[in-house]
Amino acid sequence: MAVLPLQVLAATQSVPSTDGALISAIAGAAPGDVLLLDPGLHQGPIELDRPVTIDGQGKAKIYGNKTGSVISVTGTDITIRGLEIVGSGSAHETIDSGIQLHRTAARILVEDNRILGNLYGVDIHGAKQATVRENVIIGRRDHRLNSRGNGIYVWNAPGTLVENNEIQFGRDGIFVNTSNRGVFRGNLMRDLRFAVHYMYAHDSEISGNVSIGNHLGFALMYSNRITVRDNLSLADRDQGLMLNYTNKSDLVGNLVRGAGGKCLFIYNAHHNLIGDNRFEGCQTGIHFTAGSESNALTGNAFIANKTQVKYVGTRDVEWSFDGRGNFWSDHPVFDLDGNGIADSRFRPNDLVDHILWSQPAAGMLLGSPAVQLIRWSQAHFPATLPGGVVDSFPLMKPIEIPVPEEIVSLEMAARANPVWLRERTENVSDPLTSH
Repeated sequence: MAVLPLQVLAATQSVPSTDGALISAIAGAAPGDVLLLDPGLHQGPIELDRPVTIDGQGKAKIYGNKTGSVISVTGTDITIRGLEIVGSGSAHETIDSGIQLHRTAARILVEDNRILGNLYGVDIHGAKQATVRENVIIGRRDHRLNSRGNGIYVWNAPGTLVENNEIQFGRDGIFVNTSNRGVFRGNLMRDLRFAVHYMYAHDSEISGNVSIGNHLGFALMYSNRITVRDNLSLADRDQGLMLNYTNKSDLVGNLVRGAGGKCLFIYNAHHNLIGDNRFEGCQTGIHFTAGSESNALTGNAFIANKTQVKYVGTRDVEWSFDGRGNFWSDHPVFDLDGNGIADSRFRPNDLVDHILWSQPAAGMLLGSPAVQLIRWSQAHFPATLPGGVVDSFPLMKPIEIPVPEEIVSLEMAARANPVWLRERTENVSDPLTSH
């Protein structure tokens, strides 16, 4: 007896926007069927347990009646496309979401949806090889920031691809926990706690993402062998990038600009390559501590940070690799042989900096003759300098990282009216009441 492929047996059927029609259509669908939802409001919540495509064609809305998850996926080879999805419940215990992919799910495609006002946007909870792309996810605002859900939550879901989504409000944009071999690229994340929050997730890629106006851009913790490339952190409040117990990873080609605290914070992170990044206009360019000296730093640009580097140590730490150091905007030097390397090495910190870090009240003495004498002495007698960062091959030109005009506009708006000030004056109510 011949077995026909699903494509031959599959049918396409229209689903009217009447009460119970969508649930009945799913119950009667054969594997491979395509359900085209008519424009209008369709009743949920629904469960997808077989290989089907649900296509709202950009005009259909599924409403979940504020109970559980709006769409629960337990089957395989399922596509969810072109829908507006609203009305999840509010329970963190069950991770109430716009779309929830359970551990029995595999090879799920979630694309081109508007997922609005749910506690969590998409929960990938143990599902294998899921793809979430080109969705707009706008989270809840009717709770304190830490009590909201994440835009996309990934737990124990190897092979996940998350790309080209726009995520705003809620808690974290993308939260990845105990999940390996994922790719997270091209996402725009705004008005959140963390844009990307990464824990116990190895052998993954975070590339081409944009964080604007969040409390922290990219928080990478307890993870190894991550590629963090070509991301933008713009006008984030506290930090742009953070490495916390993150090892053997590559941070290359990233731009952090205008963070209110640190461009990059490194805590107990080892054997990482930090190269060709641009750290600009932050309170501190890089703060590294807790034995994080064993990283290679080369080709980075430190531009107009109030403190370029903060490191308290008793020994010199070389910040160059294979004869190539970093660019320092406050290093006035010459390049007489024209090889692109400054003719004198650079120390971003001196004894006065170390005193100020431990005794901030000493800042009132910065203009005094005594402090000026100490700095003059250290410049002329290097043996008096404390341990710290040394760049023996400073670069003459900084790396340039272009930012698209539309992203610059969002950056300027976030800088002028940050969300953490905005929400103090706005009347933030339940976002579901508008749907």
